[in-house]
Amino acid sequence: MNPQLTMVPMWSWIIGLMFGATIGSFLNVVIYRLPRGLSLSNPPKSFCPVCKHSLGFLDLFPLFSYLFSGGKCRYCHKSFSSRYFWVELLNGCLWAVIWYQFLIVTTDPLRAGFYAITTAALVAVIFIDWELYIIPDQLNATLLVFGIAYHAFDKSLPIALWGALWGWGLLWGIALFGRVLFRKDAMGHGDIKMMRGVGALLGPGLLVANLGIAVVSGLVIGIAMLALAPKAKSEEAPSDDEEEFLPPESIGSLFIHGAWYLACLDIAGIYAPGIYKWIGETSSEENVDDDDWKPSLTTIPFGPYLAIGAVICMLFASPIEKALNEYWQKVTHPVTFATPQSDRFVGNAENRLKLDFVRTEGTNES
Repeated sequence: MNPQLTMVPMWSWIIGLMFGATIGSFLNVVIYRLPRGLSLSNPPKSFCPVCKHSLGFLDLFPLFSYLFSGGKCRYCHKSFSSRYFWVELLNGCLWAVIWYQFLIVTTDPLRAGFYAITTAALVAVIFIDWELYIIPDQLNATLLVFGIAYHAFDKSLPIALWGALWGWGLLWGIALFGRVLFRKDAMGHGDIKMMRGVGALLGPGLLVANLGIAVVSGLVIGIAMLALAPKAKSEEAPSDDEEEFLPPESIGSLFIHGAWYLACLDIAGIYAPGIYKWIGETSSEENVDDDDWKPSLTTIPFGPYLAIGAVICMLFASPIEKALNEYWQKVTHPVTFATPQSDRFVGNAENRLKLDFVRTEGTNES
């Protein structure tokens, strides 16, 4: 893609980095509070996760506060997770790339804004699901709403609707296939709802690439994590034999919940939890810290890798779509001289001329 002249200077990607790191500071609040059923606005100030002391002005500078404090609270002097730094850095870097791609190389502020918000939500998904093996409904609702809103403003709403349908159908189909064939839960419900929202933003064309990237990244990162896991941690984690056996979800329940997510009633349930009575369930905010479930060594969440694939598809949509289109053209319009029929023309000079004509004709068509 050739750079275009824009009003935004080349160095301004640093502004995207700063904005992204600042939003990353808020994402740390989301990552800690949302799965624990805590309000994002009450208390209004961030607090130390160890001593619960409200943080002051000097504690709220993205990236720098963590580095200058050495990762310790200024009040209780206890160390806290390095996740706070990495979330700010990751979101800052991603926003810098989005700023460069869609405000400097090209001028597409609409896409830049919606991609930035969606990327921030996916960063929260990555860290929550990696740690707690859940994806809050609020984040899945954010992905769907902003995906549809982007295409509504872009006057391409059918792409969002088809993408949401394909995202839901692809993951729910995998869940059903795994349950019927292997009699095990093959896909988490949070993953199904997340891909519904991701599909609404990306459209159906990039969903296959998203899933492929997720599988590859999950395989590579999962093997690396298992290989590098400390022995002590391995001894503490329950094995598959020691883990409490939970029966797989019934096929009937899978169909009910699939229809529930297709109708987006899970989003309505955020504001009207009473509707869960329609399917014989209750919706209650639970503190994940009270859950004594421990994952086994082979329990690997798939949501973070789906989120990684979605981010890659957003940032590199053009080359990915180009590669998919070229592959599809090769599949649907194969080169004629590569077929066995062309080998019959090798026998004499006259037929060799025919072969050259076929090759030339095939090249022009492709």
